[in-house]
Amino acid sequence: MSKRRLRAATSSAPLRVSAIEFEIFKNLFLSIAEEMGVTLCRTGFSPNIKERLDYSCAVYDALGETIAQGDHMPVHLGAMPLSVRAAIDNVAMEPGDIVMLNDPFHGGTHLPDITLVSPVFLGRRDRSATFFVANRAHHSDVGGMSPGSMPVAREIYQEGLILPPILLARRGEIVGDVMKLLLANVRTPDEREGDLSAQIAANRVAEARLRETVRRYGLKPTLGYASALQDYTERVIRAAIREIPAGRYEFEDALDDDGFSEAPVPIRAAVTIKGDHAVVDFTGSAPQVQGSVNANYAMTLSACLYAFRCLVGDDVLYNAGVSRALTVIAPSGSIVNANRPAAVAGGNGATSERITDGVRGALGKALPDRMPAASQGTMNNVTLGGTHPATGRRFAYYETMGGGMGGRRGMAGLSGVHVHMSNTRNTPVEAIEHYLPVRIRQYKLRTDSAGAGAAPGGEGLVREYEVLTDVSLTLLTERRRNPPYGVQGGGPGGLGRNTLIRDGIETRLPGKIELQLRRGDRIRVETPGGGGYGHSS
Repeated sequence: MSKRRLRAATSSAPLRVSAIEFEIFKNLFLSIAEEMGVTLCRTGFSPNIKERLDYSCAVYDALGETIAQGDHMPVHLGAMPLSVRAAIDNVAMEPGDIVMLNDPFHGGTHLPDITLVSPVFLGRRDRSATFFVANRAHHSDVGGMSPGSMPVAREIYQEGLILPPILLARRGEIVGDVMKLLLANVRTPDEREGDLSAQIAANRVAEARLRETVRRYGLKPTLGYASALQDYTERVIRAAIREIPAGRYEFEDALDDDGFSEAPVPIRAAVTIKGDHAVVDFTGSAPQVQGSVNANYAMTLSACLYAFRCLVGDDVLYNAGVSRALTVIAPSGSIVNANRPAAVAGGNGATSERITDGVRGALGKALPDRMPAASQGTMNNVTLGGTHPATGRRFAYYETMGGGMGGRRGMAGLSGVHVHMSNTRNTPVEAIEHYLPVRIRQYKLRTDSAGAGAAPGGEGLVREYEVLTDVSLTLLTERRRNPPYGVQGGGPGGLGRNTLIRDGIETRLPGKIELQLRRGDRIRVETPGGGGYGHSS
């Protein structure tokens, strides 16, 4: 549906918004996104989907702007509208089509995150889609130089198969050659095909629910309330921004390193508040680096949207209305807006968290009583791959690990949780040992990691893996040198640590490394704690 037709459908007869119907439609759209997620979880093949819930789902209008999204992964969801827009701009979609992409320079985050976009046509004579639905799922392998496709790389071509917006399904049928090409370039083709099938099912469920909604309530009311929901979110966000004192607030944080140099990588965030509008400017941040911690613009935008959505306590949908009140300036060629062929695998799990820390640190200067201390500031990416001795088949496993949440006024930080841009579960020990030739020797809270304060930070985790066969390991972790900051006199959170235990000898590992492990080797990952809030009594 063109912008003119969308306006005609929603504006020719002004919608009289009923508070009751507004709540009905809010929960209808939200339930569609949530049901997509449940479908993905129940039908996915990999532990990354079934156990960790590393996926996100959302519903979009005819322009590709978000109406509602599930309570899934902020780093996915803030970036996904750019992928939907790329699909619209690059592929002429028909009923039954599904566009697949993972290109970080077309709205993706990093290559393992594959996005499927489906148009929803609701009229026989409609030549344009009325809605779009999309989901993004992290696949445990998409090829590249190391199992798990999260390498310490120097360019994106080493990280895996790059998928521009292309048709995975045409008029309801899988495009066989495209599927064959993808499966020929991954280490675990059966698992990848299963997870893609789950993603397809999720989009089809959403399409069915949108059709039911329109049949029950009519097209014009459905479109009208979709627009009203976006407008309401915008009003709420603008009201929250108006409560921030006008001015310019600056903060600088840094990544530990890029995996090749030991030099820190600074990220500078300046937030300017004027009335009900905010500008977030990253001018002065480091240039893009040779390692894989570069962020693309989609990641940076996603982190900024999340930081401002956190200012709102009201029960509003996280949709396109959030972005209307913000301007994000991310210089091209910088660590926060890298250009092809920059490596970006770690930008998703490391740099997005540091961008969030920077924006929230700047907001903390304007709202010192409301902003918490820094949380762990990393997703602690761990990838394992090899050949399973029991089956002779290749395996590739990926997980992120929780850590400490920052303390906030009147409340200590939570322990062992995923924070900010991540919103997954910690993988259960039973699941890891079931799927992999790995034994978990330790899994516990890290009692020496919380930042001191009147409201102390949360504690990190300890996870110790013993490999039962030769395994390729990659670690992309942060806050191993530069700790999570405390605020209002609170202490910093404890630094994370990575340790190799081989033949009884412990060796400290850097935050970003690839290793070949031998049977019997152990890897212990200790995640950072959260910073503390306020002076200790």
